[in-house]
Amino acid sequence: MLFVGYGRIFLEAWRQAWQSCLAHPLRSVLGALAIAVAVATEVLVVTAVDGVANYARITTARTFGSDTFLLANVAAPGQISRRELAAKLERNSPIRRSDVRFLERHALGKVVYAPSVQRVSEVTAGPRTFESALVTGTSATLAEIRDLGIEIGRFFRADEESRASQVALIGADIADALFPGIDPLGRKIRLGGRGFNVIGVQARQGTAAGASLDRSVWLPLPTFERVFGAAETLQVFARAPEPDQILEAEDHARISLRARRHLRPDALDNFDVLSPEAARGFVLRLSERIGAAAAPISIMAMLAAIVVVTNTTLASVTQRTREIGVRRAVGANRRHVMTEVLAESSLMALIGGMVGILSALLLVTLLSRVVAFDLRLGPGTMLWSLVTAGLSGMIAGWYPARRASRINVIAAVRSE
Repeated sequence: MLFVGYGRIFLEAWRQAWQSCLAHPLRSVLGALAIAVAVATEVLVVTAVDGVANYARITTARTFGSDTFLLANVAAPGQISRRELAAKLERNSPIRRSDVRFLERHALGKVVYAPSVQRVSEVTAGPRTFESALVTGTSATLAEIRDLGIEIGRFFRADEESRASQVALIGADIADALFPGIDPLGRKIRLGGRGFNVIGVQARQGTAAGASLDRSVWLPLPTFERVFGAAETLQVFARAPEPDQILEAEDHARISLRARRHLRPDALDNFDVLSPEAARGFVLRLSERIGAAAAPISIMAMLAAIVVVTNTTLASVTQRTREIGVRRAVGANRRHVMTEVLAESSLMALIGGMVGILSALLLVTLLSRVVAFDLRLGPGTMLWSLVTAGLSGMIAGWYPARRASRINVIAAVRSE
């Protein structure tokens, strides 16, 4: 019975709140609009931060590989100072093919290696030319380490690598530029004065750090060296057979290369090891900075909305002073009055919250077609934002509800 009694009180409070909102639409719309703006701001901020962090993971997987680490002479020259770069260049030794063969012999099934080297070159097919293609010479094992996103065709095999076959996997931009409207598979491109058969085309990869990932040409490393000569140093992508063994694989690779170079236990590494976390660190730090700046913005927007709803609800209480006095005179207690006022402010806030979420969803849909990374509004974000809106409404209505419950009944009944 007690539960039924409380239920009736709440239902009556929400009915009164709805009627009050309908009776004063402009006031209600202004209160709801303030909450809608605050909720939309909060949702967009959270979605943007999540989108940037997800973009960091995706671009790292595309350009670096998930659960992959890198051995190099200097792994991240753009992320260190000039003094640190000069010190590393002086201390670190180039990674040669002999180093890679040593690593592969002593991998013991704990690490998969793929040496790699890059250079920019011109690619042609008949009368068409693509300038500034990013040509990569690598091993067939790279397909086991990185998701290359091959849309049609395949990557080159180990036997084609050992024979230095003139085969190539090309990016989407190159395929579109050199073979517009036709299937590139089996056709020839020319690179460094030599002809190559196209055996695969990558799906569109997008960009990473402002650079296109769709202008790539992938060749077997021996073929690359036959065309461009041996590189001064190699980068070596590496991966553990299982994702949970990556730390063990890193340690094994580091120890193996130190043994190859006869480094003493107290000597510094004369090579770099770059982990996936370090590779995507810049973008993640950017998302953290966005999040740090965005939190105060969201809080300020919500506080401003609470102030607007508080003023709106106070105006409602002032206009309904006589009505509240009459209700008190015929038996409504303070709890009933407080519940009705809180229901009115909460109803405005919830309506505003739903409008804000729908507006944010529309903006996210439009922005996801413009920005380079995927923006998605998760159900958890929408639910949390709606709960925040409801709580904001209760906070905003607390003072007006308390004031309404303490109205002098005689004075209120006599008021006009």
